[in-house]
Amino acid sequence: MSTFGQIFRVTTYGESHGASVGAIVDGCPPGLPLGEADIQVQLSRRRPGQTNLATPRNEKDAVHVQSGIEMGVTLGTPIGLLVKNEDHRPHDYSETDLYPRPSHADYTYLEKYGLKASSGGGRSSARETIGRVAAGAIAEKYLKLAYGVEIVAFVSSVGKIHLPSSVAPLDSTDEENDAATDALSPEFLKLLATISREEVDKQPTRCPHPETAEKMTQRIIRAKDAQDSIGGTVTCVIRNIPPGLGEPVFDKFGAVLAHAMMSIPATKAFEVGSGFRGTEVPGSKHNDPFTRGENGRLKTSTNWSGGIQGGITNGENIYFRVGFKSPATISQAQETAQYDGTPGSLAARGRHDPCVVPRAVPIVEAMAALVTIDLLLQQNARKAATSLLPAVTTLPPTMVLPKKSL
Repeated sequence: MSTFGQIFRVTTYGESHGASVGAIVDGCPPGLPLGEADIQVQLSRRRPGQTNLATPRNEKDAVHVQSGIEMGVTLGTPIGLLVKNEDHRPHDYSETDLYPRPSHADYTYLEKYGLKASSGGGRSSARETIGRVAAGAIAEKYLKLAYGVEIVAFVSSVGKIHLPSSVAPLDSTDEENDAATDALSPEFLKLLATISREEVDKQPTRCPHPETAEKMTQRIIRAKDAQDSIGGTVTCVIRNIPPGLGEPVFDKFGAVLAHAMMSIPATKAFEVGSGFRGTEVPGSKHNDPFTRGENGRLKTSTNWSGGIQGGITNGENIYFRVGFKSPATISQAQETAQYDGTPGSLAARGRHDPCVVPRAVPIVEAMAALVTIDLLLQQNARKAATSLLPAVTTLPPTMVLPKKSL
């Protein structure tokens, strides 16, 4: 389906080389101060043609609000968002009449629907993510104003080049040694707590470590010059998130977050909190002890859990990482087969990113915002329903939070 969310519902539409792409956002709370400029800032971070590391396709990606906002505030009715495709070249894809491009969706969409879009990737194209980013910008505005939530993503690796000190290394040669430092180095914990989008955007690769960013730039240029591509990872942090978000059993916060991230084109991996690192240490090292926080609520002294326990947020920073494969569209000739099985050679035309991760940053932020606002609105609905009932007095105090805490 093309719809995401239960209360804050987003439906995206459009193909890569059609007249337009966009989204319908339903369930946005009324009274939110909002204008096109609030949405455009994230679309401009996602747009192609920003640097020589991205596709040269030149799109303004200017958003046009069609409905749901009057005099600078949301009405609570569906918000229509439209972005015109202005620099599309469907003739660049005539070879797909004969060949399903390797590792693209040409063949699978044909099997799925019995037909496919005539040019580009159709709905499988990353151009579809414009609607997500526009909707995510609206969600972020509400989250920031209502709860002070901050969402910042950044590039943490390109190919084999990694942001340093992101994970404290284990001695893999000593299988009997259970000693472990924290899942994250102090430097990386500080980065998660303080990183801003302005700092991320200082580098064309969107890696906030200048020395590593330069190495990433050279790696991407090397792939581009070789008419090839390279993958990487994006790390994201959600700060100031309220505790209690996430729905047992199938809509746990991490589960919905994984669903959201793995729905982004070119994604191949997802981990939250300690992720795969958490499989290498015993529970005695991995557990997050509780302590009293400044506001009187419990907090954890470590954060291997990544802010999620039992599928529900505990109020600590949520951090996760998304892996993006090397883009499938490359200009090198590849030995493959036509739709009828006849072998042949295909050299793709068209314009493409040699590495998608710098432009994926605002997409990851958008999907994180959509997950957060939807699960927050679900929790608020539960709280509102509970608030109308008399206080529970038949259970011991250890089983019930005070009314004012709900």
